[in-house]
Amino acid sequence: MTVSDDVETFAATVGPEPDDVLRAMDDRAEETGFPTVGPAVGGWLQQLAGLVDAERVFEFGSGYGYSAYWFARALPDDGEIVLTEIDVDELDDARENLAAGGFEDIARFELGDAIDIVDDYGGPFDLVLIDNEKDRYVEAFEAVRSKVPVGGVVVADNMTAGPFDFEEIHRLVVEGGESDNDMATGVAAYLEHVGSDDAFETTLLPLGEGLAVTRRVA
Repeated sequence: MTVSDDVETFAATVGPEPDDVLRAMDDRAEETGFPTVGPAVGGWLQQLAGLVDAERVFEFGSGYGYSAYWFARALPDDGEIVLTEIDVDELDDARENLAAGGFEDIARFELGDAIDIVDDYGGPFDLVLIDNEKDRYVEAFEAVRSKVPVGGVVVADNMTAGPFDFEEIHRLVVEGGESDNDMATGVAAYLEHVGSDDAFETTLLPLGEGLAVTRRVA
């Protein structure tokens, strides 16, 4: 389930204006079908980074740098964003895209499994994006949990759509039970996991394919 195209377009129109690099990345996504969060959600990522005065960001899964670019626009000149990707070509493209926007000095590019890579980085991370394999979301959260300070935020994508239908994730979260779809099961497990953690508070942002926005409160 996603919001209507009209609402999505309207949200993007109201949000921050993309630059030429972002427009080119959007064109690539439209032409190739490469999954990105899109400009409506991208604007929210930039807004969240600004709201928490983020200085350091970590991404579990970066593709060709689309979400990282939105985050980077809100970071200070001495900030840091860590991009991770298992595909070397996509990571090279991310490097080019971030450099085209003038963010090469604050971006770090790591090839490999983000869950292993995050162990090599000390905290804190003010903002984290989880967008790797859906059945490993809980594992990703636990890998970075101790590095998120009070007031920090963890954002997880594909909460209402992705490699599953909304009806499937709705049934798992609301009614419980089992599913043959490991991706849907992983997302449902993630929502239950962060929702039961007293140190965090979670809300749903129903734009794009749905974001869980989880803030550390204790």
